[in-house]
Amino acid sequence: MYLSLFAVLACLSSCHGSFVEDEKKENHCDVLKQLLESSAVAVELRKNGFHRELVTSVELSPDDLRWVRVLLVHRWPRGVYVDPYQLASLSDHRDWQILINSAIDLELPAHKTSGFITYVYPAPDGPTPRLIKVTIPIHTRYHEPSFDGEAFTAVEIEPPKLLLRAEKCTQLHSFEPHTVVEAPCTHKNLSTCAWLQLPHQQDQGSVSVQVPVGDESLVIPVCAGTLLVTMICCVGLSKYMWTHRIV
Repeated sequence: MYLSLFAVLACLSSCHGSFVEDEKKENHCDVLKQLLESSAVAVELRKNGFHRELVTSVELSPDDLRWVRVLLVHRWPRGVYVDPYQLASLSDHRDWQILINSAIDLELPAHKTSGFITYVYPAPDGPTPRLIKVTIPIHTRYHEPSFDGEAFTAVEIEPPKLLLRAEKCTQLHSFEPHTVVEAPCTHKNLSTCAWLQLPHQQDQGSVSVQVPVGDESLVIPVCAGTLLVTMICCVGLSKYMWTHRIV
C-alpha cells in the first residue's frame, strides 16, 4: 500500500514539474513575442572629427526581462574602425561586452580594408534592463584623394541588428515569419545559439560621417612645390656650410 502511494506521489510530482517547466517555456516565448512586436532601436553620433562615438539605444517594452538575452550585431563599413586596445582599456567602465569577428589593422587607409562585424552583449552578467544604451568609440580612416574636387566623402553607418533569445524558449520555428539566425552565445565565442532577429523598422535610418579627403588635382603642384622647397633648402644649407667651413 505504501509503495503504491509513493508511486502515485512520484508520478504527480513528475507531472507537476513537467507542467511547471512547460509553463516557464511558454512564458519565455510570450515575452519574446512581445519584444518582437514593440522593441525599438535608434542610433546617433556624438563628437566631431576623426574620433566619434556611436550611441545605440534599445527600448524593450515588457517589464519582466529576467530570461531575455540581447545581442546587437553591427556591420561596419570599411571607412571606420574600432580600436580593440581602446575597448579593452575601457572594459572596467562599461556594462556591455564586445566580440569582433576579425583582426583590425589600425593603420590601413579605407580603400585597403574591408568591413567587419561586432557582436555587442548588453548586461551579459545581469538582468537585461528595459532601456539599453551602448556607446562605442569609433574612428574614421583616411580615404583616397577625390578626383572631382569634393572636399568630403560620406561614410554611412547602418543601425545594428537586434537579436533576442530566451533560455527556455527553444521552439523558434513557431515565430515565423521572423528570421532565426545563428550567432555566438556570449562574447567568449565558445559556441553558437539560435537568435530571433527583430524586423527592420522604417524609422531606423543610418547615420552619416563626413570625412575630409584630399584633392587629386593638386598632386602635381604639391609634389613640384615640395621638390622645389627641398632643393632651395639644400642649396641654402650647403652654402651656409661652405661659408662657415663646416665639415
